Amino acid sequence: MTLRLGDTAPDFTANTTQGELSFHDWKQGQWAILFSHPKDFTPVCTTELGYTAKLADEFAARNAKAIAVSVDSVDDHNAWLGDIEETQGTAVNFPIIDDSSRTVADLYDMIHPNADNTLTVRSVFVIDPNNAVRLTITYQASTGRNFDEILRVLDSLQLTDGYKVATPVNWTDGDDVIVSPALSDDEANELFSAGFTTLKPYLRTTPQPNR
Repeated sequence: MTLRLGDTAPDFTANTTQGELSFHDWKQGQWAILFSHPKDFTPVCTTELGYTAKLADEFAARNAKAIAVSVDSVDDHNAWLGDIEETQGTAVNFPIIDDSSRTVADLYDMIHPNADNTLTVRSVFVIDPNNAVRLTITYQASTGRNFDEILRVLDSLQLTDGYKVATPVNWTDGDDVIVSPALSDDEANELFSAGFTTLKPYLRTTPQPNR
């Protein structure tokens, strides 16, 4: 099954390091970052899960939370947690799913046979409060992910959901944004009290409206 942007993220029930959970119930009313790692006790994954744990307050500020998955068992996950805390300086504070049945991996197309027909690739799914898939990224197993980019995308998605704007290249929270081309100049003047700058008729910028 290939998930596309706007699709409903499949629900599932699974055992995790924080007990059994039903995914949609667990994330109800919040954004979720569901990400897979190829295998426990591997170096890149150890750094990723440690860094994600350090972002707990950042995720909470965005009404979001993280959940990880691999095809290893809860026993393996729990045995690995001590290594993550020891080497990364923080305890893992989010669930890690036991997907030894590959149920979640199959639902989210996390096993790519051309890469490895037994292990999950480094997939990331950002899922909104209505359970819609809003971002998908897939990395090679050898490349660690940039979770600061996940935060940047969350900021963009939440901003553009609330205002008729888009975010330009390399945008970060606080930068100017792009006025929606669907708005006339008169409509833009009504919506954006700070006004806007016209670079081209189709390219107008305005200060970030929720600042």
